[in-house]
Amino acid sequence: MELAGLVVDYGGVLTDWGPEPGDEPPLLDVLRQARRHGLRTALLSNADGPGPAPDSAFGSLFDVMVLSGEVGIAKPDERIYRLVAQRLDIETERCVFVDDLAGNVRGAVATGMVGVHHTSVPATITELEALFDVRLA
Repeated sequence: MELAGLVVDYGGVLTDWGPEPGDEPPLLDVLRQARRHGLRTALLSNADGPGPAPDSAFGSLFDVMVLSGEVGIAKPDERIYRLVAQRLDIETERCVFVDDLAGNVRGAVATGMVGVHHTSVPATITELEALFDVRLA
């Protein structure tokens, strides 16, 4: 089954500036590249909400944004991963989830998602490029 969705956490993942100086955290451009390759993208955060406007520069990186404060479910509850996959209109087995907390990754894997434990920007990019078989950086 071909992977079709990239689901990412915010704090600790999209806020990681990586080892090189730049204008923005590098995983933001990874999301842009993923969308150019036809992948659907989602933000999944335990933030209290409300989230960024969908038409903002940040919000436009995502097809879907699911915030715990808005839906009343938090990671690692399996229901939140199923909800984000449902909103993406993709089976959980076709989604990759990236988080810096191993417990949240385990919650996603329990639903059938492929989990990536974010420990560094280069390692996450390498893993995502291997999983999706596309260049993202």
